[in-house]
Amino acid sequence: MRRLTTTATVIALAAAIGLALLRPDLLSSASDRAIRIVGLFSDPLAHRLRHGTEKPLPDRLNEKGFRLGTQAFIRIFKEEKELEVWLLRDRAFALFASYPICAWSGTLGPKLAEGDRQSPEGFYAVGLDQLNPRSAYYRAFNLGFPNAYDRAHGRTGSFLMVHGDCLSIGCYAMTDKGIDDIYRVVEAALRGGQSEIPVHVFPFRMTDARLAAKADHPWASFWANLKEGYDLFETTGVPPSVSVCSGRYAFGPAEDMACQPIRAW
Repeated sequence: MRRLTTTATVIALAAAIGLALLRPDLLSSASDRAIRIVGLFSDPLAHRLRHGTEKPLPDRLNEKGFRLGTQAFIRIFKEEKELEVWLLRDRAFALFASYPICAWSGTLGPKLAEGDRQSPEGFYAVGLDQLNPRSAYYRAFNLGFPNAYDRAHGRTGSFLMVHGDCLSIGCYAMTDKGIDDIYRVVEAALRGGQSEIPVHVFPFRMTDARLAAKADHPWASFWANLKEGYDLFETTGVPPSVSVCSGRYAFGPAEDMACQPIRAW
């Protein structure tokens, strides 16, 4: 059995090296797939290859005054290809880490219809039922598209995820190493008592100057509405409550009974 294990390990590593030489652009995802194969036979080896010498996540959290189970908040920026993880400290959220997004698909602007290969924009919420620890893309959680706003505008689509494997058709694809951190933080927060994780997805960092430069864009008014929520968080350090009222995002307590809050599934 030991000989078979060693042989399988060597074959998997050779496959990763070969793919990396032939397609360096696929280095991260190809090596991650090989690591998962190796992991079937040698879990400690898989862990070392995937994580290198980086400190364990709990240690990195502790260095910044956090712990697994702390309330979490996520922001995604398409143009910058960044995903931010924020964690609660005292009464406001502080940035824990930014992770590079390997890939998203489509253009700047919201997702409109099933099959348009467009990654969503807007305000979403993630609950325990949206987690998938056994995804074909390593780890995944469903954004919750379509939310109440999307449905109010007749938008359709399904299985819009944040996941690993560096491949995207409408999703936000991370490295396996990145999604491993993000998933663990999200799951721990939800299991620690947070009812849902807000996930705010923006086309770009919503500065006044950046939005002014897009004033003639077809989605300028939609982005101006997103900026309201962006600005509230920037000012308060707390993700605002988000509802959909008369076809627009509204922020703060929903006073109108006709408004629909953004909720996890």
